[in-house]
Amino acid sequence: MSAGNPKSSAGPQAASGAAHGHGHGHGKVGLAGLVVGAVGVVFGDIGTSPLYTLRMAFSGNYGLVADHDTVLGILSLIFWALTVVVTFKYVTIIMRADNEGEGGIMALMALAQRSLKPGSKSVYLVGLLGVFGASLFFGDGVITPAISVLSAVEGLEVVAPQLHDWIVPITVLVLGALFATQRFGTEKVGRVFGPITILWFLVLAALGVLNILHEPEVLKAINPWWAARFFVDHSWGGVFILGAVVLAVTGGEAIYTDMGHFGARPIRLGWYWFVLPSLMLNYLGQGALVLEDPEAIRNPFFIGVPEWGRWPMIVLATAATVIASQAVITGGFSVARQAMQLGYIPRMRIKHTSSETIGQIYIPAINWSMAAIVILLVLSFRTSSALATAYGVSVSLTMLIDTLLLAIVARALWPKARRWVLPCCIGFVVIDLAFVIANGAKIPQGGWFPLVLGIVLFTMLRTWRRGKQLLREGVQAQGLRLDTFINGLMLAPPVRVPGTAIFMTSDPGVVPHAFMHNLKHNKVLHERNLFLTAETLTVPYAPRDRRIALNAVGDGFYRVTVRFGFMEIPDVPLALMRACDREGLDIDPMDTTYFVGRETVVASRRVGMPVWRDRLFALMHRNAAPANNFFRIPGNRLVELGAQVEI
Repeated sequence: MSAGNPKSSAGPQAASGAAHGHGHGHGKVGLAGLVVGAVGVVFGDIGTSPLYTLRMAFSGNYGLVADHDTVLGILSLIFWALTVVVTFKYVTIIMRADNEGEGGIMALMALAQRSLKPGSKSVYLVGLLGVFGASLFFGDGVITPAISVLSAVEGLEVVAPQLHDWIVPITVLVLGALFATQRFGTEKVGRVFGPITILWFLVLAALGVLNILHEPEVLKAINPWWAARFFVDHSWGGVFILGAVVLAVTGGEAIYTDMGHFGARPIRLGWYWFVLPSLMLNYLGQGALVLEDPEAIRNPFFIGVPEWGRWPMIVLATAATVIASQAVITGGFSVARQAMQLGYIPRMRIKHTSSETIGQIYIPAINWSMAAIVILLVLSFRTSSALATAYGVSVSLTMLIDTLLLAIVARALWPKARRWVLPCCIGFVVIDLAFVIANGAKIPQGGWFPLVLGIVLFTMLRTWRRGKQLLREGVQAQGLRLDTFINGLMLAPPVRVPGTAIFMTSDPGVVPHAFMHNLKHNKVLHERNLFLTAETLTVPYAPRDRRIALNAVGDGFYRVTVRFGFMEIPDVPLALMRACDREGLDIDPMDTTYFVGRETVVASRRVGMPVWRDRLFALMHRNAAPANNFFRIPGNRLVELGAQVEI
């Protein structure tokens, strides 16, 4: 949910660990390598849009006839949507709003919150906007694998109409194989992403040029007068065609989301000089074909391919759509990790698929949830044209939220640039609202699905966030102040045993339940006792000087705070070992035991959340991954002690 973009945010898996670290140095990969990696991952989604965009604009939903003026008008709208929304808004402006090098709606939300007064209502509202945007984007994001692969396989109808009944089974088979292989990691597959996608864009450009030569008249579409004339000819009803035009710009958010993996410069170079020209040549080429033969509008992409090249093109298109789908899946993993770190979803089991690159992760729960939704979409809608009616509703709302967050960041943090950025934001809001209105008309035909899915996800994220707050308040209400309790305890101390006990706690000022239960049942006190709190900062990577704070309380007791950035995998034992070495605290990892409290949540009717949300939170809490998995604590050194808390 890039909350950021779930469409392709885990690009580093496919590129290189060199660009993944803090600071985004080019390292051994070099600028050219990063550009290739960016082309292979960042632009996979937007690069497969030519498969269906123009065809959908002339579908029966809009009642348009493929005559000269209408074709030029649609092409002009596509050209200027790519120019204004993707090139100017996302690539040129929003990519300036980097959260210490990271992008995406979750990073933009955190940046906007940092620019406001801590604890203010504005911070809360910005948090709502960001989480809602990430949820909505995920709602549309799961449609990407379904519509992309389905539209590629539909090319079979052009070369072998008798295979029509096999399109859906083949699509399900391809998607099933894609999701099933995620557990092996994407490093090896990722090495070929760049070359295949570069070949894809080169073929797009070549096909475009080939068809433009037959009908050069189509080049007039670059003139914005044709877009304006389309609205004049079709009055206010012409606005609804933006519901098809939006298909050409879906993936713009992904460009911003993947900025942290490759850096802004490689992405900009790849877009300005390679991807954008290739896309526009292909769209213009499809338009030229339709001007020459209006019947080609039934599938202008594949009909525009020479007959001898259609079978290879189907294979290449399928490979390109698999790459775009791969970006969505790994993006889901990356966004889920950020949401976990920022406290919006429960802990989940994370599997690391590379010993060299920390960004190479696999989250089974996210993978199989997405697989079920994507395959269900294919089986339900059955054609890319039907899926296109469900596509765009949520992403247009996300683009609007991006603009609002950008305005907040520009106003607070860009004293010079805001003079021109804020007026641009007003223009972006108008365009975004037009897209929202146009896509709103799709809701009865299937656009309700991503909207409902986004709202459900938003409800779950907010319920988890609020539930954790209520749980923390409940634990505090039942707990004792740590300083007072330790002073009283040391007046008549229990038997002390060698070794170190580390008690994980969310509130360093309150005695953890695990500590109380250990005293009550084991009646011993370890030689050293650390009360450890893990915090997540609103920056991608925790600065070294803020990584850990260790304070001696006395009598062998210590308060420890370990901080991680929202892009990091929290490794508590490693961070603690480094800190203790620096502070001179002698802790033997083999003689250390971690104690974690695991609360059982009981729903109540007291002030807090409605009972149904209490029960939803209790269900989510019960199924959260154990702390040792999330914080990378060895299971043979962990003791979990339970407690019951009402919320």
